[in-house]
Amino acid sequence: MPTAPEADPRFNEFIILQAQNAGLFLGQIPNPHSGEKQINLRAARSVIDSLEMLAAKTHGNLTASEAKLLATALDNLRPLYQAALASAGH
Repeated sequence: MPTAPEADPRFNEFIILQAQNAGLFLGQIPNPHSGEKQINLRAARSVIDSLEMLAAKTHGNLTASEAKLLATALDNLRPLYQAALASAGH
């Protein structure tokens, strides 16, 4: 009988950090150095792709709260990316 995955607080911190990075790249968070909001679609796509890969590779190995955090991050970031992409005329 498989054992339930154990929570690792580093996982949550990592997901939150990556979501913040994507928010920065999508112009949702001002750049801490300049105070300006900037959009970097390539960097945002890279972060989202990495989170999607992580979700696929860890499927079934996360606690319920870890899986929910990762899914919520992706659910929030994908439409922001699509909106930024549309605004950029892509």
